[in-house]
Amino acid sequence: MKKNFLNIVMVEPEIPQNTGNVARLCACIGAKLFLCGRLGFSMSSKYLKRSGLDYWDKVEIEHLVSFDELVENFPANENNYYFFTTKTNKKYTDIEFKEGDLLVYGPETRGLSNKILEKYKNSLVTIPMREQTRSLNLSNSIAIGAYEAVRQIGHLGE
Repeated sequence: MKKNFLNIVMVEPEIPQNTGNVARLCACIGAKLFLCGRLGFSMSSKYLKRSGLDYWDKVEIEHLVSFDELVENFPANENNYYFFTTKTNKKYTDIEFKEGDLLVYGPETRGLSNKILEKYKNSLVTIPMREQTRSLNLSNSIAIGAYEAVRQIGHLGE
């Protein structure tokens, strides 16, 4: 498969507004958006469309049946995957992002599955937060990770 500037991966997203916001972000930075697995909304949702504004023709989106299908197309031994989770101490700022990387995020209510976290335990990263807080909004987390990658890479995708 074609190597993209940057790949944002949402595994089983549940909230259409978050996905719309992320699609808009991907349009603005030139990243490809992968939606993996069952979605918690219809792609025709008015909330999804509204949050993505008029950027839908400027973003490349691919919906895959499962996360495993993504890995089949982008083998982990040939691509850099970074899994954003609260279940690690390794900070996302400790990563050296490169073009073509895949930034992976789990569903809003439960995060990435234990199966994925265990299998890719050496590629887990977190965004620091105060201990008394549980998590950031998903679209905010994706924006933080994506813009750190853009900052390090030094340019936006075409």
